[in-house]
Amino acid sequence: MLGFGVTAKVRDAVIRLESNGLSAEKTDLGVVPLINFKFERRLGNRATFLLEGDALAAPQGRAEDVFAGIVVDTGRHWSIKAGYRFLEGGADNDEVYTFAAVHYVAAGVVFRF
Repeated sequence: MLGFGVTAKVRDAVIRLESNGLSAEKTDLGVVPLINFKFERRLGNRATFLLEGDALAAPQGRAEDVFAGIVVDTGRHWSIKAGYRFLEGGADNDEVYTFAAVHYVAAGVVFRF
């Protein structure tokens, strides 16, 4: 199965610096449009490979949240999933330059109704 869509990410960002009693802060609240994608491929009767995420890049910055893993059906409505997740993003403009990347193992339970 292959799917595409649009996600609206609401971002509430704060950059704060403090040193020797001095401080400065920059805040920003905004909506970031992202492209949503999903790819599923059956690996057998109970297992499915899953690649899904939200991502978009522009000259002002980028955002990615991508999961790749295996989903195993454990019952009629229940599944478990485990895999790798990558979360990255930031901004590069006249006011700020900031990026972060997080890699982690993810696991979860899926209930379908």
